[in-house]
Amino acid sequence: MHGVTGGYTVGWLTLSLINAGLAQGKGRRGLVWWLLSLILGPIATFLLVLLEKK
Repeated sequence: MHGVTGGYTVGWLTLSLINAGLAQGKGRRGLVWWLLSLILGPIATFLLVLLEKK
């Protein structure tokens, strides 16, 4: 069971870093979106995709 949980953790952290980069590319604060992504995960990605460039 530990291996499966570790895989999800690595994936979630990787997604949060991708979201931070995506946010910065859209003129938004990467750190804020990184923190939001840690909590919201894929929902934050969806929101970032929908948001217009700043």
